[in-house]
Amino acid sequence: MTKKILITGKNSYVGNQLADWLNKEPEKYTVVKESVRDGKWKEIDFSVFDVVVHVAGIAHQDTKKDQEELYYKVNTNLTIDIATKAKAEGVQQFIFMSSMIVYGGSSRIGETKVITKETTPDPVNFYGNSKLLAENGILPLQSEDFNIAVIRPPMIYGKDSKGNYPILAKFAKISPIFPDIDNQRSMLHIDNLTELIRLIIDDQEKGIFFPQNKEYVKTAEMVKLIAKVNGKKIQLTKLFNPLLNKLGSNLPVVNKVFGNLLYDKELSKYKRTYTINNLEESIRITENAGGK
Repeated sequence: MTKKILITGKNSYVGNQLADWLNKEPEKYTVVKESVRDGKWKEIDFSVFDVVVHVAGIAHQDTKKDQEELYYKVNTNLTIDIATKAKAEGVQQFIFMSSMIVYGGSSRIGETKVITKETTPDPVNFYGNSKLLAENGILPLQSEDFNIAVIRPPMIYGKDSKGNYPILAKFAKISPIFPDIDNQRSMLHIDNLTELIRLIIDDQEKGIFFPQNKEYVKTAEMVKLIAKVNGKKIQLTKLFNPLLNKLGSNLPVVNKVFGNLLYDKELSKYKRTYTINNLEESIRITENAGGK
């Protein structure tokens, strides 16, 4: 039987990629994308859908003080309102795209930050807090006939993605050198995320999920790999390390690139394999350099 899926967030990167992923199997999934930025979503008949995947939200923006109200309106209140409507109208499953940001930012350069099942969320800004409050608002809606699945992904990257990846990729293609700082980060290729969501839908799962690639990523090695698949050579150097260590004390953006931020690998296990692309293959696909 075909599952009918509503994806909220018509122009969302994750939403569009998920729709493309599910549409590869039209005999299994019927996908509808809707914008929920205005009040018109209230007129949508949710009763015709089996699953609502809520990816609409504000991210990849500087959390400026004058935007705080908007973050809570969109990321928190809208999420709770849509989940409540979904339950009231008989939807079987609600999947919410939260974020690793609920645990705060990266560690400083040289320090380690590993998130385990015992780690308590501790957002450092209203973006993270707005996501956490949304989770807290929808999880109590869980019932026998309404499953809530919350996904807390780390940095997502893939072809045409936003965020840090395209900046690093641009650097990899034009610079002959890059700082060689030892760090580790959990990251998630878009195909690995969309495959996990597909499995969560198939399995009618509930709970909180912490997906990541199989491998942790060292920023410098990733940049070197991006350069390699583009036929470029880049030299890693420790020359700038003392300066970057110093800057990391005052500039969060430095720690965002070179700090450590990890999910314990046990936390990210699922009963079926969703990590279909390893790091090198995912870079090839992202850079469109002979990948699948």
